[in-house]
Amino acid sequence: MKVTLNGESVQLPEHITFVSDVLKHYNIHEKIVVVEVNGKILSRLEHENTRLADNDRIEIVHFVGGG
Repeated sequence: MKVTLNGESVQLPEHITFVSDVLKHYNIHEKIVVVEVNGKILSRLEHENTRLADNDRIEIVHFVGGG
């Protein structure tokens, strides 16, 4: 499926169905993230059951520590 991820058009592998699958694919599933799909901010619980579709707009923000 083709989606816009953080402003870039990407082709996701066929096995990706849910937001949680995207997070696992990019190896950020264990980080604290904020995910927005088509303008709606999702709670962490919604990551597992929010199904993605072609042309969805996904924004993922994760926090980076530093000093």
